[in-house]
Amino acid sequence: MQRRQFMRSAILGAAAGSFRRAATAAKPANIVMILADDLGYGDLGCYGQKVILTPRLDRMAAEGMRFKQFYAGSTVCAPSRCVLMTGQHLGHCHVRGNAVSDMLVQSLRDTEITVAKALKSAVYATALVGKWGLGEFDQPGHPLRQGFDTFYGYLNQVHAHNYWPDFLYRDRDKIKLPNVVQLGPRAYGGFHSGWATVRKVYSPDLFIHEALSWLDAHKSGPFFLYLPFTLPHANNEATVGVGNGAEIPDQGIYAKEAWPEPDKGQAAMITRLDHDVGRLLDKLRALGIAENTLVLFASDNGPHMESGNDPLRFNPAGPVRGMKRDLYEGGIRVPFMAWWPGTIRPGQVSDHVGYFGDLMATACALAGVESPPNTDSLSFLPTLTGKGTQAEHEYLYWEFYEGGSAQAVRMGKWKGIRKPMFSAPVELYDLSLDPGEKYNVARGHHDVVRKIEAVMARAHVPHPNWKVPQAAVGNRF
Repeated sequence: MQRRQFMRSAILGAAAGSFRRAATAAKPANIVMILADDLGYGDLGCYGQKVILTPRLDRMAAEGMRFKQFYAGSTVCAPSRCVLMTGQHLGHCHVRGNAVSDMLVQSLRDTEITVAKALKSAVYATALVGKWGLGEFDQPGHPLRQGFDTFYGYLNQVHAHNYWPDFLYRDRDKIKLPNVVQLGPRAYGGFHSGWATVRKVYSPDLFIHEALSWLDAHKSGPFFLYLPFTLPHANNEATVGVGNGAEIPDQGIYAKEAWPEPDKGQAAMITRLDHDVGRLLDKLRALGIAENTLVLFASDNGPHMESGNDPLRFNPAGPVRGMKRDLYEGGIRVPFMAWWPGTIRPGQVSDHVGYFGDLMATACALAGVESPPNTDSLSFLPTLTGKGTQAEHEYLYWEFYEGGSAQAVRMGKWKGIRKPMFSAPVELYDLSLDPGEKYNVARGHHDVVRKIEAVMARAHVPHPNWKVPQAAVGNRF
């Protein structure tokens, strides 16, 4: 009932004034959320990358704010995006993992309040361009049932493996593309992916074109554009079919490197993503709306090695331990940047500890509406603007159901990990001294371990779809 009442709540003008840049602002700020797919904490130059070139994202960081301790919602795709959209951590989310057989398990429910639904209550135009992964065509999680006015891209995340698909969706229409696809040997939820034998149009090119066109049409604002690119995710099926899952039209400046093909492709995919982000920022400036638009950039989880690429070449996790499917820092600590000319002072680096779920409270604060009840979300607007007092999380919580399962808690400087969930001893790391999680200090800090065990117990709310052991162990999303 509370959540239904929220959707009918009026704009809280007095509360909004304390969050907005100026109490006299004519309209609330626009919001653009850009999401990379499987981009590591160390994959960008501004986060220490030495080989792959990312000049536009480095410039975005120089012109705005770069976060050093920001976390994805999960270590894999669908649950991370569920956290981002609902503002709930993984102990409360409906979608807590990637599904295999029953894709309804991976669908949001009609009762969810997403960021898009919340912003619709403040009369924002809303668009989703790219990869969704939280509801199929006939399911309640379809974007048009979750607050988006328009959608263009992939519904199914396995379909999204293929960068040259033979169709995409526009709203509820299947749009035929001139690519020709060879179906792969594996199916998920009845959906086969594959690889293209005839490559005509590259989906990331279609996405940036769609996003720029939508901005042209909605420049008067306010608007919320969610732009979840697929770059640099691998096409897992192409690694079986053609031996290289790093799908890119050309390898650009990396073509002459004496590297294996998947490594050239991985680098080229990241640099292409960088270029597209630059195009979007340039468009906002050209339209004259950059100073009234908050642009956020992140990755959905840690880096992969699923295209056949060698992670040792680029050190994609940087100074932290682990990769995608780990609850060590490399699986969940992600690059996160904010750009808002005239509001965010250039060149800032923040140690604020936040996570994907905080998009909800931050967006609602900007729009001047109540944040939904029963979320695990704190606004980081005070950090962005330098105004007001920044609230801090008591803890951040993750759980994971693949590979034998795991739980993790970030509480202050401490990080606790338990594998498998519920029963194993807690590993304890002091991230202020050991960000690479090399030294388990649980034996010397029994009091901290007990506190983290208590958090793990109360943060987890049982869900009938997500149990240990879970049937989806080992899936390759």
